[in-house]
Amino acid sequence: MTSAPLLIELLTEELPPKALRALGESFAAAIAHGLRVRGLAGADAGVTSFATPRRLAVLVGAVVGQAEDRVIELRGPSLKVALNDAGEPTQALLKWSEKQGVAIADLKRGNDGRQECFVATRVAPGALLRQCIDELLTEALAGLPIPKLMQYQLADGQTTVSFVRPAHGLVVLHGSELVPANVLGIKAGRSTRGHRFQSPGPLVIDYATSYETMLREQGRVIAGFEARRERIRDELLAAASRLGATLGDEAPVTALLDEVTALVEWPAVYVGNFDQEFLAVPQECLILTMRTNQKYFPLFDAEGKLLASFLIVSNLELDDPALVIDGNERVVRPRLADARFFYDQDRRKPLAARVAALAGVVYHAKLGTQAERCERVGKIALGIATALGVDPAPVVRAALLAKTDLLTGMVGEFPELQGIMGAYYARHDGEPEAVANAIEEHYRPRFAGDALAGTDAGLVLAMADKLETLAGLFSIGQLPSGDRDPFALRRHALGVIRMLIERELALELDELLAGAFAAFPAAAPSAREELTGFFYDRLNGYLRERGFSAQEIGAVIDSRPAVLAEVLPRLDAVRSFLQLPEAESLAAANKRTANILRKSADGAAAPLNPALLAEPAEIALAQCVATLAPRVDEHLRMMDYAGALALMADARDDVDRFFEQVMVMAPQAEIRANRLALLRRVSELMNRVADISRLSNS
Repeated sequence: MTSAPLLIELLTEELPPKALRALGESFAAAIAHGLRVRGLAGADAGVTSFATPRRLAVLVGAVVGQAEDRVIELRGPSLKVALNDAGEPTQALLKWSEKQGVAIADLKRGNDGRQECFVATRVAPGALLRQCIDELLTEALAGLPIPKLMQYQLADGQTTVSFVRPAHGLVVLHGSELVPANVLGIKAGRSTRGHRFQSPGPLVIDYATSYETMLREQGRVIAGFEARRERIRDELLAAASRLGATLGDEAPVTALLDEVTALVEWPAVYVGNFDQEFLAVPQECLILTMRTNQKYFPLFDAEGKLLASFLIVSNLELDDPALVIDGNERVVRPRLADARFFYDQDRRKPLAARVAALAGVVYHAKLGTQAERCERVGKIALGIATALGVDPAPVVRAALLAKTDLLTGMVGEFPELQGIMGAYYARHDGEPEAVANAIEEHYRPRFAGDALAGTDAGLVLAMADKLETLAGLFSIGQLPSGDRDPFALRRHALGVIRMLIERELALELDELLAGAFAAFPAAAPSAREELTGFFYDRLNGYLRERGFSAQEIGAVIDSRPAVLAEVLPRLDAVRSFLQLPEAESLAAANKRTANILRKSADGAAAPLNPALLAEPAEIALAQCVATLAPRVDEHLRMMDYAGALALMADARDDVDRFFEQVMVMAPQAEIRANRLALLRRVSELMNRVADISRLSNS
């Protein structure tokens, strides 16, 4: 069949910016999938997605007007049912054949997977693009990740339609041919619209592949999301460079860039300024105001200090943008003035004077107020500080003040600044620097990949805060379920895991959880057990993300090691061990040992009696274990886990000979129990770093 490119465009009112990218990608993928399953496009057909604030579109490179005919095989009754003893057709076969419209003589014999049967073959005509386009479009639109549906009436004033935003136009072109389609009450045509203000009028598309170029050259629209994003980024970087400035940290810039790309169709970047006096306000406040409220890109000097300039991404490219710049500067000025007002007002009342008011702020209906929470966090933090040998004074003071900035005007306006503003206000109040740092750092890590607290007091308070949240919510049964995790408990647990591992803290998880649950004496014992399992589940995911295999992870954490700081060194040791030529043999032997010990209760507690060792192979193995044990102990004392595991290679020959020459389950009970005791010592020696049996591929 002759193929041609297929263009589909749906014109709408302004789409939700934070969802635009996903909507565009999903629309293109759904259209391409629908064409492929109908045989109208191959897997290698190029697919180009377009998405602007007012359109979703896709161009599929090679689409046929009609798919090839398909041969369909219909399996009928088995030979036992279809033929009588004389080999003649039964009524069952005659009726089935008639129903399929196929003569008996044209039936073939086949197999339905269980037995031989009759098969009817029919040719189904290939799908026609013109006939299935409405169904294809309906399927694609129904599968879009729409945040919230809108209902609106069509022009007839009677028909109600549901979609993410009201749709006003539809283009479906197969090459140069208009494909008659109708979706959301709109009939397809050739006409599209360019820029809302800078386009000359309706644009008539004569061929599918001319769409993107026509919109760019005549409609002043960059239809591709990625192309538009790249242009904005290039212009932002160029403008910042001309000013000798930077855009700041990449993560917030990337998020804002995605959002701004979804707000404009023909981007232009302009420079705005604000009064220098606003720089007296903490720069985090100004940055958040500009990025969140105004979608501006703040500018920074080489040291990361905020400048009194920002970049505007406008949807209008003008020879003289003075009015656009002036308008944006006038809009941002009162926003910055509000931030300054909040900052000035908040500093009039010290954080310490706000502590009592926390008793009137409900933390959770079942867990009390923020004042009660701060008291619990302080007790947990004191225990951690004592265990780590950290000065408890700044920790306890910071725990008392940490949540007081929730009562300030600035944090009330910008909740994202909690902790950050608390640190500023603490310094203003004359609190020690260690206290101010701990207040700011106790929320860290705030998100995946965020930095951990940089000070001892901050680290202790951050851990205590997260443990209090976890223990408290688990104690009242508020566990995450599926994708639902409204209290971010997974993130809190991962934060604690990162602190323990990445800061190499020699703290036992069980003791930490015991200290946390001590603040909730009414909690059921099962809550602590559930939280323990929750931690090891999160640990598994953390290690997978670091590139360790399920086999390696299971060997180390299935036994639930108490000190998580030892997990990474043990995993590295496991990887080194797996490179040894003796590794597979030892792992298989250890697996066999574990199976034997698991199945037999004989010798479960019996000590090894050297006098009962008679066979040369068991004597040699016992001597090998006795020789290796102190050497392994020495390596473990130095936390040289790789060295300890490497010593296991010396035992391979003795272990192999033992299993080849010695019958463990001897008929004499005393001999059998002694050999099991020997195997138990072998197993204990080999598994002190990791469960080697988990590393066996047999």
